[in-house]
Amino acid sequence: MPDGRTGGSARAFELLEPLVKAATVRVHAPVDGYGTPGTGPTWGSGFFIAPGWVLTCAHVVGEGGAAVRLVGREVGITFSVAGGPGEAAGTGTVAGRVECVLPERLEERRPAPRALWDLPDLALVRVLAPISHACVWLTDRARPRLDEAAYFGVTEDLGVREITGRTTRLRGTAANGAAIRLGDDDDIEPGMSGGPLVDLARGEVIGVVKARRQTGGGGIAVTVAQLRTLPTGTTGQVGLYRRVMQGHDLYHYDQHVSDLDSRRTWTDVHDELPSEDDDAPGGPERPTRLSRLTRLTPGERTTLCGLLAELPPPGSSEAVRALVEAARGEEPDTGLPAPLTWRDGLGLLHDPPGAGGEAAAMLRYATDVSVADHREPPAPGADEELWDWVRATAARLWRPLRRELGERYERGLAERERRRRAGTGRPAYGPFRPAAGAPPGPSVLLETWAHVWEDVYDWRVSVLAGPARPGDATPVASGNRVTLAALPEAVRAPLAEGFRRCDTHESAALLEVVVAEELFGLPVDEWTVSGGVPVGVQRPVVLRYPGGDPPAQAAERWARVQTGPLLGLRADCSRGRKWRPAPGWLAGLVDQTVPVLCRAAAEDPTCGVLHEARDAGYGVVACRRPPADPRMSCEPFHRGLREELADAGGGAALPARLQALRGRAYGADPDAYWAVGTALLWQDPQRPLPEDEPLQGDL
Repeated sequence: MPDGRTGGSARAFELLEPLVKAATVRVHAPVDGYGTPGTGPTWGSGFFIAPGWVLTCAHVVGEGGAAVRLVGREVGITFSVAGGPGEAAGTGTVAGRVECVLPERLEERRPAPRALWDLPDLALVRVLAPISHACVWLTDRARPRLDEAAYFGVTEDLGVREITGRTTRLRGTAANGAAIRLGDDDDIEPGMSGGPLVDLARGEVIGVVKARRQTGGGGIAVTVAQLRTLPTGTTGQVGLYRRVMQGHDLYHYDQHVSDLDSRRTWTDVHDELPSEDDDAPGGPERPTRLSRLTRLTPGERTTLCGLLAELPPPGSSEAVRALVEAARGEEPDTGLPAPLTWRDGLGLLHDPPGAGGEAAAMLRYATDVSVADHREPPAPGADEELWDWVRATAARLWRPLRRELGERYERGLAERERRRRAGTGRPAYGPFRPAAGAPPGPSVLLETWAHVWEDVYDWRVSVLAGPARPGDATPVASGNRVTLAALPEAVRAPLAEGFRRCDTHESAALLEVVVAEELFGLPVDEWTVSGGVPVGVQRPVVLRYPGGDPPAQAAERWARVQTGPLLGLRADCSRGRKWRPAPGWLAGLVDQTVPVLCRAAAEDPTCGVLHEARDAGYGVVACRRPPADPRMSCEPFHRGLREELADAGGGAALPARLQALRGRAYGADPDAYWAVGTALLWQDPQRPLPEDEPLQGDL
């Protein structure tokens, strides 16, 4: 064919083009008091991904305003208005407000003029008026398939402003899968930035057009999976990504089941798309009964996404991964970004191993979701409706699967009832707030190793499964040979991803920092990971000794400290002066003692005391980074900490209490200034570290 498209992709483009164009918008300056709507210069393109939500590039909404704050900025959105019976289609213009940009640091640091903006270069715009509009279908896959695709955006050829679609062949990925390389011959015009990139084989939007490559033809797009890196929201709130994706799935579900509109929906077109074998001999007549049994139909997939969207979102990424692993029969791809919605879990179930294929894996997953614990009450009957759909869908498959799903459902119900009985006295629904202890469940683990005789360090960020799977850690990212000054920036993105995987609606996950005792003064609690707020204010942060077998008395000391009452004793100072305890002094103290250290951890006597405390089995130690002014007395620190230990009663409350103190100091509470720089060693025996400690320089 003249444009290089195969017969199958040409037909797919013909089917998908009207749907994509209907959801693609023009982004421009907002209308002023004297302007005519939609007549200003084009900044770029965008597209509706959910009712009232437009996705575009950050550099598009930043057009013409180098000093303008992006978040909160108003922009103009010109969109397609479908004509009614006997009426022609047209356009409308509405105001939008930028709700979020990625990466967040774009608010602080913009690129130079005509320079590429940092990835992922995305912006989410909320429409400021109720309008009727179309939405695209987003992929649920974290990694795009490299196949024939089409990109859309605003062009002004021959003086005519319109939304144009062009085909391309994807060339590969870049930036660890965050970006997609488009074909070398593609002619991407400036106004097309922010437009959708569509996988023609599967009929789903997989990316956002970002830029034309400066070295020649072609360009790059950002994968839509980067939306999962949106801020996850504060404790007790549903994050922006989950809210938008819920709206996306319910929109398409409503379109699918409605009989009020006879126009083609995305689900209809998915059912009409040529199969991947259409260009082979025999063409579209080749689909077999086996392929129909191993995959859900487009209508079943849309319905399943809609039913999942009617349930409360999952509490954490790890909850999704656990159910995916149980349904898939093997650990899913742990590559970034993490799944945050029930729908994202479906994206990890494509091409599973073993018999049954995707349909069986997705039905197993849906069964497990229907009997999962939801901290918020589902809509009445929503979980039962999901199970009824699973059972009805399985009826068209084979008998062994129907029986397996029924048994799986009964086991899940029994296990959920057992958990609820075990939690008697706690509300069945609503926000669950642990009794002032460290957050339960998975935590984020930051490990740092020093190179011998060099001032450079290797690091690794992982998700530590916690008491549910002791010692089990899922790697997030690692690096080597960084200086301490460069370490915060090196681990910023991996830590943010780890928090997205572990945070729940009820609590922010614990950050556990594994360093040698000499690095206990590392100001990790003051690092900024996301939101412009120090991480120690956002969540509990504790220190850990590096791996190794704990001393024999460690378990008994830990148990006594948890129950209290706590006894805090100075271990490196006496009346503000350096003091080193006699050998064996620490080992002879009562078990509920908490050693308190006020001097620099890398210097004696404090470093030596930390080593002795480890050998004596102390799992809880309080220390601090001394203030810059050596003339400042340590007495306020010791006095304040003594009161905190007395009020806490037992050790279980200390991580949360220290987080609260950091928050008070950050909020300029003079009564909490003494707590600045305070750190807590927290060697929880129920959260053992992974045993595989890499060799130095060998990450």
